[in-house]
Amino acid sequence: MTAIDDTTVSARPSPGTIRIGTRGSQLARWQSEWVSARLRALHPGLLVELVEIKTQGDRDRNSPLAAIGGIGLFTKEIQRALLDSTVEIAVHSLKDLPTQGSEELILGAVPVREDAADALIAPVHRTLDALPAGATIGTGSLRRRAQLLHARPDLQVVGIRGNVETRLNQALSGSLDGVVLAEAGLRRLGLAGQVTQRLGPPLFLPAVGQGALGIECRASDATTQTLLAPLNDPSTRRAVIAERRTLAELEGGCMIPLAAWARDTDDGLMALDVAVFDPDGLERIFVSATGPRDDPDGLGRQVAEQLRAQGADRLLQRAPHP
Repeated sequence: MTAIDDTTVSARPSPGTIRIGTRGSQLARWQSEWVSARLRALHPGLLVELVEIKTQGDRDRNSPLAAIGGIGLFTKEIQRALLDSTVEIAVHSLKDLPTQGSEELILGAVPVREDAADALIAPVHRTLDALPAGATIGTGSLRRRAQLLHARPDLQVVGIRGNVETRLNQALSGSLDGVVLAEAGLRRLGLAGQVTQRLGPPLFLPAVGQGALGIECRASDATTQTLLAPLNDPSTRRAVIAERRTLAELEGGCMIPLAAWARDTDDGLMALDVAVFDPDGLERIFVSATGPRDDPDGLGRQVAEQLRAQGADRLLQRAPHP
């Protein structure tokens, strides 16, 4: 793996080589190595190089996310490398990717989604209901904080930062009674055995795009788009389009207390559930709707309108801003 900073612009690779921009965390590397392996299997002879890029979120691992900018903390530098032709592909956790971005970049592929749920790791008490009053639960997510407090207002929810392993160890070491992490990341790292309770719908809704990968490339790069096309999963792509449209319509970034879950239904439609909270979980606005699978964008707009009609803007204005 090549490591660069966000000012490096390297020469274009030789024909038959593609460079993937990635963060340096173990989970980010796993995701990029998975994409690399799939590309090499689909296109024999293709050479793939991983280029590690430090993002603002990686450089500051202590400050609360909302305090250091929130939107794009884990993506801006990688997207800049893509725009500068330092890399041909950027692999993101889709939940980190802002809904507003450069028109020069597109999602070349959205692979099959891993489990979108959250996961509680509470070695002693095991489940959310079994936690005693005043138990300390760690998360760096406003959405998770709001949902935890909505379900259990007697808990002490504390902010934590760091990679998956760092956050997980705060529960395993006993410094916190529990932590909430994404189920997908734990599965990808082989840590699913540490989960004591899956926090999924309808009790807990995930972040927009949670569990999905977003593989970006340049809109002008038809060759790379062709290479990526076989990795795309239409069902997952529809789901994240609907979720991301709702978020975009509410003018929100990935840091606001909004949760969304879209999926295909057995009757040939698409369903979208979205909940908006105030930061302390005292209020919750929820909308569930269905629509045609060929118009996920329209479904996302419809749900956003219904949320706004019920007062979602008022709740979202209470979220902290950098």
